[in-house]
Amino acid sequence: MSKALFYFYFPRKEDVLFEIGVLSTQAAHRTAHQLLQKPYEVPQVIAAALASLERSMRRNPRELIIETILEGYRQEHRILAAGRQLEGTALIFAELFEKAQADGKIPAHVDVHHLANVAQSLVSEGARHWAAGEYGERSFTDVVARDISAFLAGVSAQASNDG
Repeated sequence: MSKALFYFYFPRKEDVLFEIGVLSTQAAHRTAHQLLQKPYEVPQVIAAALASLERSMRRNPRELIIETILEGYRQEHRILAAGRQLEGTALIFAELFEKAQADGKIPAHVDVHHLANVAQSLVSEGARHWAAGEYGERSFTDVVARDISAFLAGVSAQASNDG
């Protein structure tokens, strides 16, 4: 590919970083989507989607992962500041949480869109901390899947108590 063609599609290096993040997130979302086509358990779908994301992250230098996450934050801020919504696939677990709620696995009065946003924050921050080496020998998938599952259990328990 010529340099001119590259810069036609990616005017700034940050645009490439953002696209890397989008592609990784879409792959994790596809993994979750495929698992929802048959009987599923929410924690297993979370772990499988995160494992897909971790495989993608392991193929890249850790510094690039951190830069990609930071650029994702900047792009998200620009989208929201312009009054637009994030695309559905930008939230890895939106479809999972919506289906789980429809199937009675998440209480009906839980705001699953908010839940998906918080889970996405845990994914982004988890990836940043993993890339910085803060998890030691623990895998990104193990740590972040446990965090999201614990958060989901707490929200569900609180919603049950409130209901």
